[in-house]
Amino acid sequence: MNYNFNEIEAKWQKFWAENKTFKAENKSDKPKYYVLDMFPYPSGAGLHVGHPLGYIASDIYARYKRHQGFNVLHPQGYDSFGLPAEQYAIQTGQHPAITTAENIKTYRRQLDQIGFSFDWSREVRTSDPNYYKWTQWIFIQLFNSWYSIDSDKAEDISELIKIFNSEGNSKVNAVCDEGIESFSAEDWESFSSKKQQQILLQYRLTYLAETEVNWCPALGTVLANDEIVNGVSERGGHPVIRKKMTQWSMRISAYAERLLQGLDTIDWTDSLKESQRNWIGKSVGAAVTFKLEGHKEVVDVFTTRPDTIFGVSFMTLAPEHELVQKITTNEQKAEVDAYILATAKRSERDRMADVKTITGAFTGAYVEHPFTKEPIPVWIGDYVLAGYGTGAVMSVPCGDQRDYDFAKHFNIPIPNIFDGIDISEEAFADKEKTIIGNSDFLNGLNYKKATKRAIFELEKIGHGKEKINYRLRDAVFSRQRYWGEPFPVYYVNGMPQMINKAHLPITLPEVEKYLPTETGEPPLGNATVWAWCTETNSVVNNEKIDNKTVFPLELNTMPGWAGSSQYFNRYMDPNNDNEIFSKEAINYWQQVDLYIGGSEHATGHLLYSRFWQKFMFDKGYVNHDEYAKKLINQGMILGTSAFVFRVEGENKFLSKGLIDNINVQPIHADVSFVNSSDELDIESFKNWRPEFKDAEFITEEDGTFKVKRDVEKMSKSKFNVVNPDDIVADYGADSLRLYEMFLGPLEQYKPWNTAGITGVHSFLKKLWKLYVGENGLKVNDAEPSKDSLKTLHKTIKKVQEDIENFSFNTSVSTFMIAVNELTAQKCTSKHILEPLLILISSYAPHIAEELWNQLGHNESISTAPFPEFDASHLVESSKNYPISFNGKMRFTLELPLDMSKDDIEKAVMAHEKTQSQLQGRSPKKVIVVPGKIVNIVG
Repeated sequence: MNYNFNEIEAKWQKFWAENKTFKAENKSDKPKYYVLDMFPYPSGAGLHVGHPLGYIASDIYARYKRHQGFNVLHPQGYDSFGLPAEQYAIQTGQHPAITTAENIKTYRRQLDQIGFSFDWSREVRTSDPNYYKWTQWIFIQLFNSWYSIDSDKAEDISELIKIFNSEGNSKVNAVCDEGIESFSAEDWESFSSKKQQQILLQYRLTYLAETEVNWCPALGTVLANDEIVNGVSERGGHPVIRKKMTQWSMRISAYAERLLQGLDTIDWTDSLKESQRNWIGKSVGAAVTFKLEGHKEVVDVFTTRPDTIFGVSFMTLAPEHELVQKITTNEQKAEVDAYILATAKRSERDRMADVKTITGAFTGAYVEHPFTKEPIPVWIGDYVLAGYGTGAVMSVPCGDQRDYDFAKHFNIPIPNIFDGIDISEEAFADKEKTIIGNSDFLNGLNYKKATKRAIFELEKIGHGKEKINYRLRDAVFSRQRYWGEPFPVYYVNGMPQMINKAHLPITLPEVEKYLPTETGEPPLGNATVWAWCTETNSVVNNEKIDNKTVFPLELNTMPGWAGSSQYFNRYMDPNNDNEIFSKEAINYWQQVDLYIGGSEHATGHLLYSRFWQKFMFDKGYVNHDEYAKKLINQGMILGTSAFVFRVEGENKFLSKGLIDNINVQPIHADVSFVNSSDELDIESFKNWRPEFKDAEFITEEDGTFKVKRDVEKMSKSKFNVVNPDDIVADYGADSLRLYEMFLGPLEQYKPWNTAGITGVHSFLKKLWKLYVGENGLKVNDAEPSKDSLKTLHKTIKKVQEDIENFSFNTSVSTFMIAVNELTAQKCTSKHILEPLLILISSYAPHIAEELWNQLGHNESISTAPFPEFDASHLVESSKNYPISFNGKMRFTLELPLDMSKDDIEKAVMAHEKTQSQLQGRSPKKVIVVPGKIVNIVG
């Protein structure tokens, strides 16, 4: 009987699906274990072999925990809202829902054929109205909440209104907008309903505000920072500019300190936690106020170095700062306007990363130094960001290299306030070695003492105070897209109103076009039925808007991260129509025990989801303010790209060996046109790219055309993608699973090489032959040999250690060693081969299920207990001694390890082979080293 992997894998995938083998229950006497993957966005390209890496690792662990007796929740779903489906809709007119559904079918087929033990009864799709109903519901909870600094948590907005009614806002200690006017209870009562709503928006955890955003004209939408790469949109590579728009924002800044502190309580990778710490960016310093000359406004700055305040020689504002237009003089207006326009074309990330280019413009305005009262010029520079701190920097060129370079470039004075330090070549930034000079009352003080004194003096004159600042900014929550969650919001007199939970979900309307409207409104502005009737509590035709009972609905949709910020909790109770999840479900599953996913989500999904979890904890919906105990970032499987070289300015290609000293342009070739010897199929390449149909190809002397190979990210755009469908068809899913683990440590980057999979495929054939011969099953009830027991138990020990340490690659090597040893031992014992199957089943479940079934088991191997390690089988009771004569080994003799030196000598001397070697002679000496050797000197 041959190993027919295609039939075996199809058989067991069908069995698992029909028998719901991996369905988890919300009530069980077993201990629970929750294994989660970052759910995929279902792109049109489907999976490539790099995508399943993390899924295979999590599946091995989920299966292992089932063997250990746990009730395992291992769900899967789809992050199915996204820009690619919308862009396809714009190009073709096909509704994104149709595209998404087709893509999901492909993903599901591919995931099923790899043999994952997902509980598909819990599948969620973020674009399903039954799912995003609860995303809308969470948005409403956030809108109806504010953050109390006194209780250090989110509170219901009704509590804030009670305080306003009884005593106004003078004693309210909240995370809120800057510059809120103070009012009494009487004032509050006298305010119009609209003004009250406007004030409450300044406190709510989700709020409307005019915000600086990344606007992509080509895509017609706002982009998050992590959706921009090298100054252009990640999707399509389109230019991105900065502009002000009224947007929904999430007050994530309220949770900055808790997000920092929470990192110390979770077992996440150090690099990921460090990324989040840097993104949150806690700084301790001072808020300082500078008066503007000739204006009633002031400039507020935050500085971590108040000790250097006497070194301020200019002020730098972000080009987008709200004061720039007010304070710029007529003489400087043209220059300033031109600079603002140029800056708008650069992303924030570009501006932060570019430390070499020095640009700026003088506004013509001056601020007054709080102590010396001297005028300080106000400049604008793109290295200052409007959203970080106050959008203004007190520039101390002697103590900051960027300020130093700016001052040198624009010939601004650089006063030296550091005692005994030469700043003629560069700034001095070593705070620990700082002694302040030329600074009045700060002279002679070190950094710490000068900082404390400077803050004291600033507070005394009303120009500053001690402050903690965070780099983390409130998250823009609006997107000008069609294919996203609609907001459950309508507007009365321009003020947002929430739709009652009973009427959720508010589903996406039909539109003729998926582009923004001709007047620049988001795509939902194209809908004819997109207004809210408060009488019928339903969506009605726009023509009925009368601002009495029918009102306009929000035209923006939510961002991509909205749907992924609570999906892990929804999996616990995904079919509950009445609540996001039941108390019973959340009380049972509690938290994710193991989360596996990519580190690229460190400052996106993984930060936003922690924020939402903490909010849900504050409101009493969940039991923990961190949702994932342990998180592992899998590495990446890289592609091996192929490059051909075109001569610059000609339609001519040179083989790799001919390109020295010639100007050539490397061009990606599809790897399917290249054989294992790196030879290009020229005709296939010509037919693939019409522009190269008539190109000339200069070959090597032997007539071959060689490409250059290079390892880089596996991507459709690099034409180096390997489809798992092909691998599964040719080698089987178990081979794919084993090979992906065998490539190297889970967290590392490693290149894919299809030729390498033959090794693990051969191993599976050898495993099959260990159990099955030409005449059928070879396994019997024979007593196992000591060697076989030793092989089994060292394998149990190593595999269990490897799985617990997520060292899956070394387990595969261990399996290969075990099968080789057992084959050499001619092992057929069921007592050895049954537990071996359980060990292998987490990695190669299909072949394990088949052999388990042939051994007479009717239940899935997934329910079998994990074999117990018995250390006694690894303890050697005997030693196979090499017996040497005059230093040359002649034979071996197995003797008990506890035999005494004298008894060893007697046993060796009495052996017939010793007598034969000595031929009647008496040896001069017998050297016995117990447990090692015997040497007879004759």
